[in-house]
Amino acid sequence: MDEARIVRNIRVVRRAKGITLEELAKLTGLTKGYLSKIERSGKAPPFSTLNRIAMALGVDVTFLLMEEAEDLEEDVKLVLVRKDQRKVVTTKGSLYGYQYEALAHAKPGKNMEPYIITPAFEETAVFQHEGEEFLYVLEGTHEFIYGDQRYIMEEGDCVYFDSEVPHTGRSLGPKRAKLLAVMYSYKRK
Repeated sequence: MDEARIVRNIRVVRRAKGITLEELAKLTGLTKGYLSKIERSGKAPPFSTLNRIAMALGVDVTFLLMEEAEDLEEDVKLVLVRKDQRKVVTTKGSLYGYQYEALAHAKPGKNMEPYIITPAFEETAVFQHEGEEFLYVLEGTHEFIYGDQRYIMEEGDCVYFDSEVPHTGRSLGPKRAKLLAVMYSYKRK
């Protein structure tokens, strides 16, 4: 999945819902100019910004990560995603070198977004967004930074936190860590 596809999906959903850039700016708290730059640049914004845009558009962030936009109104009670059906997003730019594997991308209208995340080794931008998160270290060592506190997490460790507090993390050691991350956003409209 490339960043240009993510940006295309933002534009497609925005236009399909009849939302102008100015209206989206008011809904997200971002400037119209910044949103326009995202749509023109073909570069996906940071994940926390992508999540704000998705919430303002009334869709799951994984919807924006899909190869092709699917039906927004479909009522799906259960989604089974096989390991070869995950949607993988790997970027070296705006998503800060993280690799995201969307685990429930086909379930519309959900409040939780489960991912497998492989963080970069470098300390990245700080994230801050509405909701709650759960991280579980599947492999490797992960340095988790929450507010002013730093935590070293090893395989099997987990943390649950309010994601409105600034947070970030990075892989430590000889290989990149692998995390199960579940992001919860308050009920979508």
